[in-house]
Amino acid sequence: MRANACSIGYVALSIFSSLAMTDAYKVDPTVQQNQLDAQPQAAAAWLPHWTSDRSTFWFRRQDSTFMYVDSDHGVHEPAFDHEGVAKALRLNGIEADAAKLPFDSIQVGDDCETVKFRAGEKSWEWRKNGTLVAFEGEVDDVGQLKPVPYEQPPAEGSKETKIKFLNEMDRKVSVYWVNSLGKEKHYHDVQAGKKASQQTYEGHVWRVRDTSSGEVIASFAAGAEEKTAVIKKGLQPPKILAEPVDDLEKRQANWTGPGGTFIKDNNVWFRDADGQETQMSTTGTPNSSFDNYTYYSSDMKFGVVLQFTPEQEHIVYEVESSPYDQLQPRLKQFHYLKPGDRMRIDRPRMFDLTTKKEIPTDDALFKNPYSISALSGGGWNDESTEFRFVFNERGHQALRVIGMNTQGNVRAIIEETSKTFIDYAHKLYYREVSNTSDMIWASERDGWNHLYLHDLKTGEVKNQITKGEWVVRSVDYVDETAQRIWLKVFGAVPNQDPYYAHLARVNFDGTDFKILTEGDGSHSWSFSPDRKTFTDTWSRMDMAAKTVTRDAESGNETSVLEEGNLDSVYWPIPERFSALGRDSETLIYGLIFRPLDMDPNATYPVIERIYAGPQDFSVPKEYSLDSDAHRLANRGFIVVVIDGMGTNWRSKAFHDVCHKNLRDAGFPDRISWMKAAAATRPYMDTTRVGIYGTSAGGQNAMGALLFHGDFYKAAVADSGCHDNRMDKLWWNEAWMGYPVDQSYEDSSNMVNAGNLQGNLMLVVGELDTNVDPASTMQVVNRLNQLDKDYDLLFMPGQGHGVGGFDMSALRKRSEFLERHLK
Repeated sequence: MRANACSIGYVALSIFSSLAMTDAYKVDPTVQQNQLDAQPQAAAAWLPHWTSDRSTFWFRRQDSTFMYVDSDHGVHEPAFDHEGVAKALRLNGIEADAAKLPFDSIQVGDDCETVKFRAGEKSWEWRKNGTLVAFEGEVDDVGQLKPVPYEQPPAEGSKETKIKFLNEMDRKVSVYWVNSLGKEKHYHDVQAGKKASQQTYEGHVWRVRDTSSGEVIASFAAGAEEKTAVIKKGLQPPKILAEPVDDLEKRQANWTGPGGTFIKDNNVWFRDADGQETQMSTTGTPNSSFDNYTYYSSDMKFGVVLQFTPEQEHIVYEVESSPYDQLQPRLKQFHYLKPGDRMRIDRPRMFDLTTKKEIPTDDALFKNPYSISALSGGGWNDESTEFRFVFNERGHQALRVIGMNTQGNVRAIIEETSKTFIDYAHKLYYREVSNTSDMIWASERDGWNHLYLHDLKTGEVKNQITKGEWVVRSVDYVDETAQRIWLKVFGAVPNQDPYYAHLARVNFDGTDFKILTEGDGSHSWSFSPDRKTFTDTWSRMDMAAKTVTRDAESGNETSVLEEGNLDSVYWPIPERFSALGRDSETLIYGLIFRPLDMDPNATYPVIERIYAGPQDFSVPKEYSLDSDAHRLANRGFIVVVIDGMGTNWRSKAFHDVCHKNLRDAGFPDRISWMKAAAATRPYMDTTRVGIYGTSAGGQNAMGALLFHGDFYKAAVADSGCHDNRMDKLWWNEAWMGYPVDQSYEDSSNMVNAGNLQGNLMLVVGELDTNVDPASTMQVVNRLNQLDKDYDLLFMPGQGHGVGGFDMSALRKRSEFLERHLK
């Protein structure tokens, strides 16, 4: 039977599920994060890897067992003989343990007789007869990212994902994120044989360089699901583009001969097939030249070129005081725009390629852009009569889809305006429907993030697709033929935490809305290639993960695959708690972590871990260890994590609290929540409340002592953006607006340092390239001027967030909080 054939050399395995923790974990904050994460987590989720067969997949349990599933035939068993593979690898000189094999993914043969994988920098094939053979060639690894031949700009509206980097080179490599302009930002150095994990967004590009030579090795684009980028010899570096590949290929494929547009003396010229050159623009100057790229209409009669004023240069300088390779300090510098700086300003200009002249257009609808992005297919409609693009106004209070026709007329096809801000960075989603004039468009115009169907010809809204007091988190899949959309939604299931993710389906016309996942928890899913079935995994911080298969049409459960439990978990399960916020109407959600050996008759100081960055929420929803909170709780604290107003993915009004008001950080809601929790939990002592946070959380932590020093008594502020004028342009202008005004000073920890009450510890890495470390040092300077007491932990050679992972910094954080709260 085929089901048995896929059990490759099957030997029964006992699954280790004990989660006993060491005594050191209870009391020592310097226990390594990876030591904690190494504890078996039978309660955690896993990712299915579907085969070409529609109903079969493999996955890797948290205990490292590779499992094989055939949902049609009820097969659910180990994919191969793990002990046999481990023994065979050891005979080939590769260290291996059946409980933790040295590879993360496999390729199951079509005949189910073989399994392929990579280990020890070689490709291996394990056969059902118990033999292991090395072979030349690649493993078709569904869990592995392939290098991209081109670096394309990140897609708008993409969803969150993760990418792992595995360095199989014999030297250190450096990993950089590449933005839409092709500029890179350093994130990781990965030693030979080591891994690094990075949260990112689908479609975002990551460039890998040889750390020593700076040579580009390869680039990878993050997929919808978490995958591994294997960095090894023989990879091809990408061609680097400043426009999407489909636009460039379309232009090259449609234009014949040597003719076409080009830039000369800062203006746009046209070269005929016979080589004759004609100047088409006259407005170009050295400070306002034109892009090298042309958006051609499909009939090749018109072209649009962006005239641009370049962004200003803003160099941040850092001194590496203690380089690893020399005694003397080293000066480092990097380009880093800050709020109010001049950005690149694009101005689309249209040209008639027959008359070789510019078609005059009015830019009143797209002045002062933050960004201008052509729609798909090079921006032109099918009739080649109108060029369309998305205009995002700087300050983010206007967002438009604009049409510029070949007569020079300009119209706003879709227009969004806000008195506060439009969350372009996280909620901008649009999709043109093939062979129609329709566009699916996301908007918060009714107070919640929902989808609408627009007619691009008329500019009219055909209908609202989703509706209700809940939000569309992302679009999972669109079936244009069936006119259906699959969505990740938050808050659509009554009587559940509104941050729990569920899968929903709806028709383009708004009918047949259906939740396809069931279970009180936050869900993740993976569809079979034919989209007839999917796996559904859900969990909570107080509930182990459960995974089932479901019928994709009805959502009905068809089988149970895995169901974890928390019976053997050693640490106290965190408690979910909700209470009314500042308005006495809106529920605020959070978690309570208790010490391992808590005395029910004692009282404990309360410490809040804060991150009030408006781009997301911070309270964990799916089951996870959260060793950071447990580590601190086991020092004798009650640790709480809360999402107050001003954070993301609730109503628009909930989010708007942060507008020009990052100092608020949801504190009125957080304080109300803690007081409500303590009212029924006498062990929580709200007269001894501390707080800590990193990055935006570092700004929040210090702000607690400046603006709510009557409640918070001690704070540890790590890598804080203490003055939003000192931090990166995009993030701060997204919430604080443009131009820079008095609200920036009002929210500044440096400006308001004189309000300091309580005990403050500042932590900063001297080589932070995310938040300028000068922001912390300006606070230090101001506190010195005011003769205020504080602690400073300055970390030479370290970068962003050092206070959250450096063992010395963790110890000092814990001891500081103990000293001032106990």
